[in-house]
Amino acid sequence: LGDSFTEGVGDPDPARPNGLRGWADRVAEVLARQPGAEDFTYANLGIRGRKLVTILDEQVEPAVAMAPDLVTIYAGANDLLRPKVDIDGLATAYDDGIGRLADTGATVVMFTAYDPGISAIFRPVRGRMAVYNEWVREIADRHGALIVDMWRMRDAPPWAIWDTDRMHLNSFGHTHIAMAVLDRLGIEH
Repeated sequence: LGDSFTEGVGDPDPARPNGLRGWADRVAEVLARQPGAEDFTYANLGIRGRKLVTILDEQVEPAVAMAPDLVTIYAGANDLLRPKVDIDGLATAYDDGIGRLADTGATVVMFTAYDPGISAIFRPVRGRMAVYNEWVREIADRHGALIVDMWRMRDAPPWAIWDTDRMHLNSFGHTHIAMAVLDRLGIEH
């Protein structure tokens, strides 16, 4: 569930229906090859440009209806980039949405926002991203969700993972995130 990050923007693949591959598709490919995964199904509901409340309103119930074993969700970055944002209000909505997903019994994987400190363009929102990330960690703790902590990922240089727009991951960045998700799930890859 999510926005362009989940949709796969920045990782082109003309052979796919939407022309993108992305980290979520890469994770699904590995999960589909696991022993006992003969009935594996996967849906990527991520849509670029979506803000947190819209993601929750449009994607949570369809996901719940699929009776998932695993749900990944990244939401909030598009809100944080706006001139004004109510981070506490977003956190309240996010907490409700994550609670709804966790109530299904599915494993829920959440993401912190990355640390934009190295980016002259995004550095001004670094403080609000840090506050948002603390909310994400608290929400994950409350609902037993797993976290892929992008804020603390410093094992690949930023120039290697970002697409030319410096807002979306490139193919290597999507691969890097897929590996982090699989590691967090304890799945060999």
